[in-house]
Amino acid sequence: MEEDIEIKPEITNKLAIALDVDDLVVAVRLARDLHPYFGVAKVGLELFSAAGPDIIGTLKDMGYKVFLDLKLHDIPNTVGRASKVLGSLGIDYLTLHTAGGVEMLTAGVEGLAEGANNAELEVPKALGVTILTSQKETPSDLMGERFLLAKSSGCKGIVCSAKNLEEANSMIPELTFVVPGIRPKGAEQHDQANVATPLTAIDNGADLLVIGRAVTENVDPRRAAREIIMEISQISPKSI
Repeated sequence: MEEDIEIKPEITNKLAIALDVDDLVVAVRLARDLHPYFGVAKVGLELFSAAGPDIIGTLKDMGYKVFLDLKLHDIPNTVGRASKVLGSLGIDYLTLHTAGGVEMLTAGVEGLAEGANNAELEVPKALGVTILTSQKETPSDLMGERFLLAKSSGCKGIVCSAKNLEEANSMIPELTFVVPGIRPKGAEQHDQANVATPLTAIDNGADLLVIGRAVTENVDPRRAAREIIMEISQISPKSI
């Protein structure tokens, strides 16, 4: 029997379910089962390669915001053209890797806006990926450089680990902070080197938490999702 908990939009809009599977049917089933608990659905390389752009419309029809996590990293012309196509699909977020430099990031931001405007859609947020959460080392000077690259190129947010939130808040407080590697207390760390609990990440300034295997590979995904909601609900209303 499911516990009776209040699920507020101001909480679910801070949670992205990572549909990191290579099967459209499995992805749709997970999305349907977990929709009460997540306001955003993340589509990464795995699912986008398996299902193509059609998955975006399917998730939007369910009521999700769509976070397309492709970490684009190529020459500026290629990233700009790809972003223009992706911007016309109705996504809400797109990741670009800051390792590509300011020219590439700017091309991605401009392409994304052009594609959305041509389709008469709201311009998605470009998110600058700073470093992968599987990488153990995150030198402060490198992180600071990548924070500023994201800001100066026009990105509206960054993707970083929870341990970098304090530095991000001091350098680029106006940007949106997206944090992967979220693991509730006691959950397996998997291949993530930099993890944090949902409560810790949001309390430290995260705007959007990306949660995957801790829920999707749980024997009871809905229960796992409810426990995260209950943990986050401990935060004071001011933090939400």
